Amino acid sequence: MYISARVDYATRALLTLAAAGEPLTGEAVADRQGLPVKYVENLLVDLRRAGFVVSQRGAIGGYRLAKPADEIAIADVFRALDGPLAEVRGERPELMRYDGAAEHLQDVWVAVRAALRSVLDEVTLADVIGGRLPRSVTQLLDDPEAWVARPARP
Repeated sequence: MYISARVDYATRALLTLAAAGEPLTGEAVADRQGLPVKYVENLLVDLRRAGFVVSQRGAIGGYRLAKPADEIAIADVFRALDGPLAEVRGERPELMRYDGAAEHLQDVWVAVRAALRSVLDEVTLADVIGGRLPRSVTQLLDDPEAWVARPARP
């Protein structure tokens, strides 16, 4: 799975806003995360359009979350910015059809999507900020192999 800089930065921006508890400017968000200011400001506009943040004018202006952090799943951010969690050549896995030796490949792609959902749909901004990930996620992290990169097999 590829996690784009766009999704990573947007999630970090949302986490920063959630933790702040008060409106922050794009510059403040970028500074707290060490991100490019212009990029964050553009992301915040996109996040406002997607309904994740609202902007506030005035002396205490800036951006704040549009809804509570415990109502925003990481998957919501991913889907809003980059589309479906899992696609095969731009198509949803359940729409794929294969023949012959690849007949059951669709099952693998659907299972991959289900695995992604089991983490990304269950983890909210509030979970990340509080360091209280769902048990199903911490069980995955408890496996030492989860932390080890594997090279491609020849």
